[in-house]
Amino acid sequence: MPAQKLKDFLDRHNIKYVTISHSFAYTAQEIAASAHVAGKELAKTVMVKIDDKMAMAVLPASHKVNFDLLKRAAGASKVELANEQEFRDMFPESEVGAMPPFGNLYGMEVFVDEILSQDEEIAFNAGSHTELIKLAYSDFESLVKPKATKFVAS
Repeated sequence: MPAQKLKDFLDRHNIKYVTISHSFAYTAQEIAASAHVAGKELAKTVMVKIDDKMAMAVLPASHKVNFDLLKRAAGASKVELANEQEFRDMFPESEVGAMPPFGNLYGMEVFVDEILSQDEEIAFNAGSHTELIKLAYSDFESLVKPKATKFVAS
């Protein structure tokens, strides 16, 4: 089961979470609809390269990354979208495009758009295209320690 590594991590830290199963969905909007989760509460993980180093940008499913804002927030000279071939092997227990936003488990930096911090709870892919995990944003923040900034397109 793709979510097991994440669930073990959450259990070790005594984090309360809910697992939501849904029919197969690939895009964030399809997932939100299938799982009956508000698009603003569904966090999607976008893999980016910041000065050629892999990182995660976590933002509401209904938004897009503004690469100029992310570049400024990261203090980087270059930020670009990573392609699947560049990160597919980094998440062996996850389906491509369904990795959870826990870059700390993979030794990578995580940027979260500050708009997500306004939600009491967030939901995100749990490693598959049929399962989400929902937990308190404060728990996500304390475990992952993401850099919160503004980088979504208006």
